[in-house]
Amino acid sequence: MKCEIIAVGSEMLTPFRQDTNSLYVTEKLNELGVAVAFKTIVGDRRKDLVNAVRTALGRVDILIVMGGLGPTEDDLTREAAAEALSITLRRDATQVAALHARAASWRIPMPQNNLKQAEVLQGATLLPNLNGSAPGQWLDTTFEGYRKLIALLPGPPHECRPLFDAECVPRLREVVPARSIAVRTLKAAMIPESQADKLLAPIYTTYADVETTLLAHAGDLQITLICSKPTAEAAQRRVDELAERVEEALEDWLYSSQGDSLEQIVLYYLGLRQATLAVAESCTGGLIAERITSVPGASRAFVGGVVVYTDALKTSMAGVPEELIAKHGAVSAEVAKALADGIRARTGAVVGLGVTGIAGPTGATESKPVGLVHIAVSDAQGVDAMERTFRGDRTRIREWAAQQALDLLRRRLM
Repeated sequence: MKCEIIAVGSEMLTPFRQDTNSLYVTEKLNELGVAVAFKTIVGDRRKDLVNAVRTALGRVDILIVMGGLGPTEDDLTREAAAEALSITLRRDATQVAALHARAASWRIPMPQNNLKQAEVLQGATLLPNLNGSAPGQWLDTTFEGYRKLIALLPGPPHECRPLFDAECVPRLREVVPARSIAVRTLKAAMIPESQADKLLAPIYTTYADVETTLLAHAGDLQITLICSKPTAEAAQRRVDELAERVEEALEDWLYSSQGDSLEQIVLYYLGLRQATLAVAESCTGGLIAERITSVPGASRAFVGGVVVYTDALKTSMAGVPEELIAKHGAVSAEVAKALADGIRARTGAVVGLGVTGIAGPTGATESKPVGLVHIAVSDAQGVDAMERTFRGDRTRIREWAAQQALDLLRRRLM
């Protein structure tokens, strides 16, 4: 069975508010074996909401509408749903009494506009809301000859989510055919999305029952495999089979077959070797250290790091010789190596990582353009160094540089 989620509220069509309820509800639906085919955000306009509901009912079996159940003039979900279904609303006496009782318990008069929250779709069941005044509604009906399951839920997350769990999940479990959804996420670093798809498309296109998506961002590629089957074992077996072939195709581009982050994998390899790490960052400005320390337990392997932005600090804190900077420039392979060697020596870490570059938009020369980055990894066996030139704005260049540095470190530790 397919589902659509409609989030109602003009505030979610601004840059200042996001729909987060749908992420929670999607996870719960997937656990039931229900795939979410569409997500729609609609402003507080009745005509638009009516059209959205009608469109959704024409293409899915289950419709979840969140928001617009309050008492104000712009809370229009009940009215729009009734119009879309060509049914009427009735005023529920029990809910009216509950609203009066709620107001009395707060020792305030009952505003007349609150009675909107007692309006119920013809044939619908009220779903008690233990955390607010707006009850949800559940309707098992037909639309254009097909059975449809419709839930209207309040928008505030602390009301929507527990109500969905308590009232909608049990009802769905009774009617949804036994299905299980298995999801597997694999991750690769620094491989272009087009190159990855050239390698993988001949493989995943032969698995028509597995939905495969590729998502690339700043040198990180996420491959998600989703499969729905009558049993969890069958679904998991199918995604695992495809995942194994993806792993083989990506070879050492792949760094995780279970959705781990690159920094988690780096810390895993450090732990295997009982090794410690220190970093000296210039153009990345602490991004590498931030990513590493975002992982719980990082202190077992991560000694620390320094942001050495000026030449003077490169010398005083990471031990880079002044004459080396004068000869080769702060953005050079020689300085990156010296940063890695120096921070390792200064901290006593087993592994040192150094990064220097030009994030822009200023500071470039003809021979050293914006985006030029030098990275080096140092340990007892020597130093690995890499030069890359990344495109984009300052933020993008720094993100790519941090990703490349962590991947170079991963490969060295492997």
